[in-house]
Amino acid sequence: MVRGDDLLARYDDLPREVDWIPLVHARALPGGAVERDFYYAIKAELLERLRGALPVDGVFLDIHGAMSVIGMADAEGDLATAVRETIGNDALISAAMDPHGNMSRRLIAALDLATSHRMSPHEDAALTKTRAAANLVRCLRDGVRPLKAWVRVPVLLPGERACTRDEPARGIYGSLAAIEAQPGIIDAAVWIGYAWADEARCSAAVVVTGTEADVIAREARSLAERYWNARSDFTFSVPAGDADWCIAAGLAATVRPYFISDSGDNPTAGGAGDVAYMLGRLLAHPDLVSGRATAIWASVVDADAVARCVAAGEGAAVDVSVGGAFGSTQGKVNLRGKVARVIRDEPVGGDIAVVALGGVRAILTTRRKPYHFVRDLQALGLDPARHDLTVVKIGYLVPDLFAAAKGWVLALTPGGVDQDIVRLGHRRLDRPIFPLDPHMSAPELTPEVLTRS
Repeated sequence: MVRGDDLLARYDDLPREVDWIPLVHARALPGGAVERDFYYAIKAELLERLRGALPVDGVFLDIHGAMSVIGMADAEGDLATAVRETIGNDALISAAMDPHGNMSRRLIAALDLATSHRMSPHEDAALTKTRAAANLVRCLRDGVRPLKAWVRVPVLLPGERACTRDEPARGIYGSLAAIEAQPGIIDAAVWIGYAWADEARCSAAVVVTGTEADVIAREARSLAERYWNARSDFTFSVPAGDADWCIAAGLAATVRPYFISDSGDNPTAGGAGDVAYMLGRLLAHPDLVSGRATAIWASVVDADAVARCVAAGEGAAVDVSVGGAFGSTQGKVNLRGKVARVIRDEPVGGDIAVVALGGVRAILTTRRKPYHFVRDLQALGLDPARHDLTVVKIGYLVPDLFAAAKGWVLALTPGGVDQDIVRLGHRRLDRPIFPLDPHMSAPELTPEVLTRS
């Protein structure tokens, strides 16, 4: 949680011709639903600070769009509506968002401007915030009250099927800057939606903002139709298969480092981080369990197992069972090996242990920790270039790992962020929606043009 000058310091490219008043910002590694009491507390603080700053000309909301709160169906819609009710209709609200969030009808109704990242992985996250703030200030300076063309597209995809390194996402997102440059348009954005929550708002959506109703409606419809028509073309960036296929493919490859994305329990997508399924498959391979081949596996959160490793110390033999610390049902995996490394009080993961069994080096953490950087593995004495496989809980490879990889594949493993969303059992989505309803009729994609009186 960040407030005051510490919050302002996070935004080093805000337009300088206005006075910025920091409120409060809270974030966590994606995971389970936010507890209702915490949400209401942080919402109350934000509104109290906002009331203390009134009157304001505008509000900049730095939000993701996929926050689930226990007992709620549209947390960001609730938050933006409360902000709107606090500041009134004269002030403008501009939101910077993640395309893996959800742009609901309630949310866009409360906003005046909205934009999202145009790159997945999100290498342009800072540019998105800059654009959202600049659009807000420009509209205030020029006396513009934006119009918004919003259309829901009944498609729900995991983000790994819409990487902008590849078509069709590359072409769709790559066209947004040219659309934005047209007269009468302020911004154009496409939301993929969040596939791993079960809320009616979870869906793709398009928003085009501007001053000319006909122009923004035309471009919003065109984007929505392009997205819908390409729905079956969105696919993974690299070959994908089950865990055993990925292990075999990696061991057969001649290039190193070789990465396997253990995608079903990706903590940065909302996975619990407690699924040990892939570890079990690595230990089931005779070359890996014997030590004829080597693999890094990052990681599983299991505080009890880590505590036993810490107590035993580096070099000691341990016999621990890991998996399911937060209730994931994929089962435990027995790990009878040697403590190869212990790190205490790591800022994100807490105490961390590496257990060696055969050729496998398994990383155990006290708290959930993503491994997005080669340096984080090297800090544990593990070099991907010197191992046959490096398995990380992630979806598409983030830039640091992507740059390091000489080869990689995507493992379709089970977990809370399973890439096969059809088998997750959604019950609250607004149906029909692709791919849960693969034979649905073509939807009506006429945008709704909204303004604020």
